[in-house]
Amino acid sequence: MATPTPVRHAWRSLIGLLAIAAVLFGVNALGVYVFERSSWAPELALDLQGGTQIILQAETADGSAPSGEQMDQAAAIMRDRIDASGVGEADVTTEGGRNIVVQIPGEADEETRQRIQASAQLQLRSVLFVSGEVSGTYLGEDGAATPYPTPDPSLAASPTASPTSGSDTAWITPQLQAAFQAYNCADPANDPANAPTDQPLITCDASGTAKYILGPVELDGDSISDASAGVVQTSGAWAVNIVFNGEGTEAFAAISSRIYPLTAPLNQFAFVLDGAVLSAPSMNAIITDGKPQITGSFTQETAQTLADQLKYGALPLSFSVQSSDTISATLGSQQLMIGLVAGLIGLALVAVYSLVVYRALGTVIIASLVVMGVLTYITLCILAWRMGFRLSLAGVAGVIVSIGFTADSFIVYFERIRDELRDGKSITSAVEDGWSRAKRTIYISKSINILAAVVLYILADATVKGFAFTLGLTTVIDIVIFILFTHPVMQILARTRFFGSGHPLSGMDPKALGAVYRGRAQFRAPVVAAGRATRSRGEAERRQTIAERKRAAEADGASASTSERGSASVDAKAGRD
Repeated sequence: MATPTPVRHAWRSLIGLLAIAAVLFGVNALGVYVFERSSWAPELALDLQGGTQIILQAETADGSAPSGEQMDQAAAIMRDRIDASGVGEADVTTEGGRNIVVQIPGEADEETRQRIQASAQLQLRSVLFVSGEVSGTYLGEDGAATPYPTPDPSLAASPTASPTSGSDTAWITPQLQAAFQAYNCADPANDPANAPTDQPLITCDASGTAKYILGPVELDGDSISDASAGVVQTSGAWAVNIVFNGEGTEAFAAISSRIYPLTAPLNQFAFVLDGAVLSAPSMNAIITDGKPQITGSFTQETAQTLADQLKYGALPLSFSVQSSDTISATLGSQQLMIGLVAGLIGLALVAVYSLVVYRALGTVIIASLVVMGVLTYITLCILAWRMGFRLSLAGVAGVIVSIGFTADSFIVYFERIRDELRDGKSITSAVEDGWSRAKRTIYISKSINILAAVVLYILADATVKGFAFTLGLTTVIDIVIFILFTHPVMQILARTRFFGSGHPLSGMDPKALGAVYRGRAQFRAPVVAAGRATRSRGEAERRQTIAERKRAAEADGASASTSERGSASVDAKAGRD
């Protein structure tokens, strides 16, 4: 005999769920064994694991105290940079008017520290001259290495002719050229980051292997609307893609049109970050769409760091690191253990309630919760790797609350099945009809839960975001489990001898639900009798809906009226006799 279609659908759903689980475990295995950036345990947040505390002190050019607005702006930019790096549950606060305290879960690597601290003042300048520097000596035009000469202070410092653009070599005065030859990239006293923006600049690249004479600033970071890291299709190297705003697009189009026809190095345009040349590519085309690309010796991490710094803007102040210490968990492992114990107690109570009320049917609830727990666990591991999500105590609370919400779905479904059985339907029909009627209620309920979680995540404080995120995540997983596991399992169980015959311990016994089972798919109305039948009838009456009770009351009233009319007729006949 061919397998019933619902059973085939049920097995396909279960196989699909198994495939989803296999993919999730496979993705995390790649993160653990190939990329070595994931683990088989979710990452914990600052309140449960501890981490690194970095205290940064603001510094102004004139030494005056920074304003509160500047400090708040700097803290907001740092927070955005940390969030963009994928580090979750970090804490950024101002302290004492000059300090910003950054607390990061786990150990902060050098890229994260640089991402937080760098002021990221991007400037775009035309290249006027470039030369190489090796081991503290200057390579002249003849290729001979000479020591750094001392510039003659009597040399002319003003251009002989007024420069017409940022690419005009009239900017290179004799004094500037002498200062260029005397410039030592390794000298810490040189600070090109604070050089005037309307004057040419002598600086080096980040590695100190090349030094430049650059024209005045023609564009800055305020003209950037977006920045992202990507791979160059032709070379496979990492680069930073910049998108200028309307004003920046127009200005960069004019600049590229000016320097494109020029010869090297005048056809180069330098991207300068905090005074150091990141990249000085040649202008290979006139760029009118406002989407240039910074290339250089980038790795994925350094390209992403730079993109985040440019995207979220320059810090309004410069900062120096006052201290960097390891801090312990604010709540500690004891609170985590208490939360886990609370979750296990809640799970155990749900399991006991399910077995008492639904008997063997309660095992479906328990199995669904176990599957949900496994998928939630591996998903949190993947999110820790891919998004930097860290599980806080608020997140643990969200997982615990979701247990009750998940149990609600099963109760709605099972009670709908029982209602169908009381209406005289077979067990297989009750499962299908109960599913079609219960899923609408469950979908609406879960949609409200997800909407509440999204609103809470957007509007709530950072300490509550973990609760909202895990609540929304587990609700989505609950819907998946309900569709791909709970209902398919019920379709299969309804066709087994134990559940299909309505065994008293199955939780689907028609007699116990108020309908008397006579044979397969055959029911008759319950008989009012003593003992167990009376208890079954009482059970059925207690579980009647309001509409069913109203109809029963109307039927009882009609029956009583008929009895009274019959009695009156008998009395009238007796009188005539």
